Amino acid sequence: MTDAKPIKPHERLAAACAAEMESVNAVIRGRMASEHAPRIPEVTAHLVEAGGKRVRPLLTVACAKMCGVQGDDHIKLAATVEFIHTATLLHDDVVDESDQRRGRPTANLLWDNQSSVLVGDYLFARSFQLMVETGSLRVLDILSGAAATIAEGEVLQLTAARNLATTEATYLQVVRGKTAALFEAAAKVGGVVAGAPEDQVEALAEFGDALGVSFQIVDDWLDYGGAGDSIGKNLGDDFREGKLTLPVIRALARGDDAERAFWKAALEQGKADDLDRARAILARHGTLDETRLEALAWRDRAKAALTRLPPSDLRDMLGDLADYVVARAH
Repeated sequence: MTDAKPIKPHERLAAACAAEMESVNAVIRGRMASEHAPRIPEVTAHLVEAGGKRVRPLLTVACAKMCGVQGDDHIKLAATVEFIHTATLLHDDVVDESDQRRGRPTANLLWDNQSSVLVGDYLFARSFQLMVETGSLRVLDILSGAAATIAEGEVLQLTAARNLATTEATYLQVVRGKTAALFEAAAKVGGVVAGAPEDQVEALAEFGDALGVSFQIVDDWLDYGGAGDSIGKNLGDDFREGKLTLPVIRALARGDDAERAFWKAALEQGKADDLDRARAILARHGTLDETRLEALAWRDRAKAALTRLPPSDLRDMLGDLADYVVARAH
């Protein structure tokens, strides 16, 4: 008889919020329906039902529950967060010309770019309807602000791509925009809708921000240091798309003329056909190890923010989730 597989932190958190997450899923299924355009639920279901961990809506539910929420507004907000996230994924895959997401063909590959963009627009519209139903202007401000920040981060990443002059400050701004903004908003609105004291709401926001930064830095590490079948996308996608991520930015700063010429050809000129050499250069300068340490430092910030919240099982599970995010990079 074999030992049972250990339960992962996000699974433990999901189990603790199982009833609420089932309600969230019911809202998602109901609101992604369309009477006149059946392609909308087809495209949405392909991504929503793809087996993602639902970390962002889970954050909203867990933070609201931890703060003693009453009513069901947090359920609508968790669905809102998932719709915003799904919309950005649909748009990202078109922009990046991706053909794989969570180990499956992307929607733009199965249907077309037009469908992906328009269905993403539909989900953004649905998310705003759900926000308004809570009747909270502050919630609307937080989530609409996050949606704008995400778009801003994606445009910044687009303009920084293939630009060898990209700095670590610009990189962090991209990460905060395209990833951390929604983590922060997801956690923060959980506290707001529960009527938590302002110091706790701000602690949740800081937790979400740091968790999101850590999450994205690990993703960028995995693109060079992981294995394709373990990350749900093709290894080296960032390299081929000319994205200047942290390990590359630091290796560029330390490289000799030959290495800079390599990066220039690969990233600026789009001749990214030698991933093995790129990985060897990163290893030589130790920037993959440094990137992992950077993710750990952001993980520590996330856990420090949690200490400003009252002790509870859910708080401990959120801390374990922060550990799990960086444990992917090993």
